[in-house]
Amino acid sequence: MMMKTLFSSLLFLLSLNGFTQTRSTNLVYVDGAGVLRYTRGGGEAAFFGTNYTVPFAYGYRSHRALGIDLEKAIDADVAHLARLGLDAFRVHVWDVEISDSAGNLLNNEHLRLFDYLLMRLKERNIKILVTPIAFWGNGYPERDEKTPGFATKYGKGQSVVKEEAIVAQERYLKQFFAHVNPYTKLSYVQDPDVIAMEINNEPHHSGPRERTTEYVNRLAAAVRSSGWTKPVFYNISESPSYAGAVVAANVDGHSFQWYPTGLVANHEQKGNFLPNVDEYRIPFFDSLPALRKRALMVYEFDAGDVLQSNMYPAMARAFRSAGFQWATQFAYDPMHTAHANTEYQTHFLNLAYTPGKAISMLIAGKAFRQLPRGKSWGRFPADTSFDVFRVSYTQDLSEMNSDTAFFYSNRTTTIPRNAATLRHVAGVGSSPVVQYEGSGAYFLDRLPNGNWRLELYPDALVVNDPFGKAAPSRDAVRIHYAANKMQLQLPGLSTGFKAVGLDSANRGVVAADANGLLLRPGVYELGAAPVAGVRVPFFAPKDYAGAPFCLDETVSEAFAGMPVQVRAQIAGLQEADKVSVELRHSLNKWKTVQMQRRAGNAYVAELPAEMQEAGLLEYRILVQQTGGAWHVFPGAAKGNPYAWDYVGEERYRLRILPANAAIILFAPERDRARMMTMVGDWRKDAIGYTYNDDAQALQLRATMNEPKEGAILAWQVLTGDVLKDRPLSELARIAVRGRSAEGRKVRIRLIDRHGRSVEADAALTPATATVEIPLTSFVRGGYLLLPRPYPGFQPLTFTSDASSPFDLAELDKIECSFGHDIDAAAAGKKQSIGIESIRLIN
Repeated sequence: MMMKTLFSSLLFLLSLNGFTQTRSTNLVYVDGAGVLRYTRGGGEAAFFGTNYTVPFAYGYRSHRALGIDLEKAIDADVAHLARLGLDAFRVHVWDVEISDSAGNLLNNEHLRLFDYLLMRLKERNIKILVTPIAFWGNGYPERDEKTPGFATKYGKGQSVVKEEAIVAQERYLKQFFAHVNPYTKLSYVQDPDVIAMEINNEPHHSGPRERTTEYVNRLAAAVRSSGWTKPVFYNISESPSYAGAVVAANVDGHSFQWYPTGLVANHEQKGNFLPNVDEYRIPFFDSLPALRKRALMVYEFDAGDVLQSNMYPAMARAFRSAGFQWATQFAYDPMHTAHANTEYQTHFLNLAYTPGKAISMLIAGKAFRQLPRGKSWGRFPADTSFDVFRVSYTQDLSEMNSDTAFFYSNRTTTIPRNAATLRHVAGVGSSPVVQYEGSGAYFLDRLPNGNWRLELYPDALVVNDPFGKAAPSRDAVRIHYAANKMQLQLPGLSTGFKAVGLDSANRGVVAADANGLLLRPGVYELGAAPVAGVRVPFFAPKDYAGAPFCLDETVSEAFAGMPVQVRAQIAGLQEADKVSVELRHSLNKWKTVQMQRRAGNAYVAELPAEMQEAGLLEYRILVQQTGGAWHVFPGAAKGNPYAWDYVGEERYRLRILPANAAIILFAPERDRARMMTMVGDWRKDAIGYTYNDDAQALQLRATMNEPKEGAILAWQVLTGDVLKDRPLSELARIAVRGRSAEGRKVRIRLIDRHGRSVEADAALTPATATVEIPLTSFVRGGYLLLPRPYPGFQPLTFTSDASSPFDLAELDKIECSFGHDIDAAAAGKKQSIGIESIRLIN
């Protein structure tokens, strides 16, 4: 017995020694204060990157349907991730595809491609955090396939409570971490670039808290039984009511997500959303002090349905202020399917197809790794400048400006901090050091020989709402290869410098600087006498091979007598092709005006004075190619529009209002498709539309059937575009036309582009009537952050502490809400309002 005890003790000591030796080779560890640190040197670690899903589910099927070589697709996408400077990868592995119902690991094509992906990530020094259990079916956006996994059998809810399901997960985790990657010849335990793991994806806990703690501990023990000594994370934000049970478990850290603009709006969300990312609030610290000794990671984040390029660095800043050391966006769109944004309709990020957002991600990664953990940068708008970084809503811009790097996601006039010491430039559009007519991203890096290497991506033109209904046959963005003019003012490039092509398509092509270079997408070396050395790979989508296409960018409303331009982005044209706009005014006036090409694919025509009279202006854009072919927009119809048998009647519309007309801030018929709503209980409350008694105008009807005291129903609409170029000095009142059978008040909030807001209430009557509120009656206040941020414990309201006053000329959004005056007597009874219009009047 004594010998057995001594033998057991010896094994225990040896296992401890083995644990220490193994742990010492890990890249990172979590210290006693909950800080993720490098094992070598002890410095704080920070990793920033993305999720990417091609080995699994729809990502896999969509590439197979297109006949794409999945390994080559992964090569291209990983090259893009590295080009963006990302150093973190995470994905929730679709366990339903690589396990059976008992939890046995299936060594199949999905697992092989995952291993191949990890090999390619390692080659680019991108670190990996594995989430081996997703629970999800593999269908979205299609129907789920019949899959063999344990989660298919038990479902998400039962998987975290049912004993047989837990046993299956223990078996699966042991086999998963014992699996050897055939490409690296290492298990995930042994692989130094697999630096941490998160047990599962977004668990939905229920039942006794003790059972939740037991579940987490059992799965963590299963992982560690494989020899795993790296950090183990567990989600705390998906089931916040179980936070205490989760923190009681034996894990090293906790995972959170952030969708500050909601998800799946089914259209692009527009407006200033920087206040939505003013801070990331973790509500558990006070009640759960043990959480302060755990490392923090963000497994998924994105500004859903937002195409602006100003959000990611602001989110990175908020993450660092909250103490996070890992953050991975969800999800990077594969190059071969990004044209239609079909993988996750509410997300959209790809270097070629969303160049501004991609450069914003590059900047966000720099910020996340550079900004100190735990430091506050103030509140919006003060926190739009932080260290060497800046974000701007009005300029749709992210920016990094250091001594050696100058990055910008859109056109900027900012002067580089030290142009003479620049080593890296990346951007979209023009800046003081790069003037570029194209719309694709570019990267410029100083070489050891003093020359510069240029990586230039093709133009990307949005042709449909990327967040609308998705289908593989519906392009959201089209790629256009054009020779665009680029002028450079960079150290080491003297007058008359040359560019020589390095990629396979441009290899050996030489362009000389003569007041700018005309360059097609590709990779070039720039200098006095550059040489085409080793061929350099260049990963980019194919050129769109279809007919010319047009995106109209003209305003939808204007005021009589004010200058108006018909504006459009048109691609697929040759230099000699002609573009004109045919105008038809409702006062029986017709005219055709030639459109002039500006930079890149931009075409412009000034509206003649005789067409600026109040009325309805209809127009179509005509493209006449040198070979005689005609293309007519809207509709992309082919054929001579003046031929006797041409039947196309589609036209764009521009409403020209009288110069002194009231400004319509909200009209249900115009705005219903772009509203951001907050309905507390969708089962009992609703926003719908009907006609008033005289059927003259559509009316929004907001109803709460059994409201609690003080319950709120609200909506916001972007309105800043209707004020453009309109003199406001004589406008003095807000006119609200509506009704409320119960005599409720509607609260009107005006929100400007800088986050300042003012508010006033309008008392509605049972009969439809107009209530006028002097602008002088509006007082400073806060407003709702809509769409509602997720998780739900994030702030729902924002109040600016800026000392400067609200500026009507900078109006961005209008917010309407009701329920503030529902008292105890009215609670539980049906309450409603109807709004026909909100106007700004003299």
